[in-house]
This record gives sequence, structure tokens and C-alpha cells, in this order.
Amino acid sequence: MTTATATATATASAPDARIPLRGHLRHTGALIRRNLLWIRQDPESMFDALLMPIVFTLLFVYVFGGSIGQALGGGQEGYVQYVIPGMIAMMSMTLSQGVGTGFSQDFNSGVMDRFRSLPIGRGSVLFAKISVELARMLFATAVLMIVSVLVGFHIHHWGGLFAAVGLSAAFASSIMWVFLTLGVVLKNAQSVQAMGFLVLFPLQFGSSIFAPTQSMPGWLQAFTDYNPLSTLADAARGLMVGGPVAHDLWITLAWSAAITVVMAPVAIHKFRTKS
Repeated sequence: MTTATATATATASAPDARIPLRGHLRHTGALIRRNLLWIRQDPESMFDALLMPIVFTLLFVYVFGGSIGQALGGGQEGYVQYVIPGMIAMMSMTLSQGVGTGFSQDFNSGVMDRFRSLPIGRGSVLFAKISVELARMLFATAVLMIVSVLVGFHIHHWGGLFAAVGLSAAFASSIMWVFLTLGVVLKNAQSVQAMGFLVLFPLQFGSSIFAPTQSMPGWLQAFTDYNPLSTLADAARGLMVGGPVAHDLWITLAWSAAITVVMAPVAIHKFRTKS
């Protein structure tokens, strides 16, 4: 091994702490640009962010809106006001798994081996992935709001709308660390999707996103009380439509911070040590 090769190898394996903050930011920006260019070359990768909010909004409003809206006392129009803030919470969770499947595909294609051979911050690769997925989530949320206005949703508080979207983005960024970890430890994207489905399905439907929890059995209500998607949906509902906000807001932020503190170091460690 030549001296130059040995130096390059040593530099590439140096810990992130040896790279200054400015270097991390520059690396993250370059990787964000790379991921955006990839989306530009593969526009089909945006189909889920485009179609999911349309399909789910029309499905829940026109299939379930009448019956659940009657139970709420406001008919289909009342259900629109109830479900749309909850669907913002749903978008934050559903689209988060895309970061794990994309990460797994990059590993299997050999792209990540190339990144890990370069003298760049390991965390920069993960932060760039999260940034682009957050941009996809915000795009899906914009589509959701356009469709929701068309089906009768009234935006009462623009400031509350932006606050709800920001809260959803904060929670989504924390959940993405979980899916990044899955993208590293599981063998392929199909396994990440399957595991994501097992996590997402009970969390989404065992929450207050689509229907009030008062009619649920006691054991399920106990689950929904600790389900962060319930507090996120209720906080978004309070911010956008009106109602109590503080308790659900702080609980959601606490969940987001706790998940990030626990899972971010795990994801970065697994990425560094993956063989």
C-alpha cells in the first residue's frame, strides 16, 4: 500500500469529530444536491408523495366521512375538519419509512460503500437523507392541503397550520432515525417496508387520526393515550381548528426529542460499523 493510499484510508476512517462543522455542512449540502438530482432523474419516486394524500383524503372523506361525521355531530363537513389535521400527522409517519427503504437500496447498490470510503462526515450522509425526505413530506402536505380545501376544509388559523406542519416535521425527523437504523440492519428494502408496515399500521389506526377514541375499548384507549400519533394529531387539530393544544404539543415534542436522542446515535453507529 502506498503512502498516499494509506493516508486516504486513514482520513476516510477518521471519526466525524475531526471534521469541522463547516465541513459537515458542506458535505451535507452536497449530498442533499445529489439526492435531489436522483429524484429529478427518477420522478416516479415522488408518486407516493403526490398520490397518497389525494387517495387517502378522498377515501376517508367520502367513504367514512358520512358515518363518522354523524357520530361527531357535524356530518361529512364536520368530519373533514376533524380528519385533515390528523392526516398531516399520518403523512409524517407514512412517508418517513421512505428514508429507510432508500437507504437500504443505496447500500445494496454499493453507493454507501463509496460514501464510506470518502473523507466525509458519516453523519452528513444521514442528515442529507433526512433533509430530502422532509422536503418530500412537505410536498405531500402541500398536496394534502390543496385537496382538503377542495373537499371543504376551512383553514381557520394560518399560523396554526404552519405550526402544525412544523410539529409534524419535527416528529417525522425523529421517526426517520428509526427507519435509517432499519435500513442499515435489515438486508433489503422489502424487509424495511414489511417492518415499517408492522410498526405504522397499529400506530396509525390505534390513534385519534381517523376517529375519536372515546368509543374504543378501554385497553385500546390506554394505548392511544401513549401513542405519539394521537398527541400529534390532537395538537395539529387544536392548532388548525381550535381547541386545547399545550398538553399534546409538549407530549409530542417530548416524544420527538426522546426518539431522536436514543435512535440518532444508534443509526450513526450502525452506519459507521456496517461491514
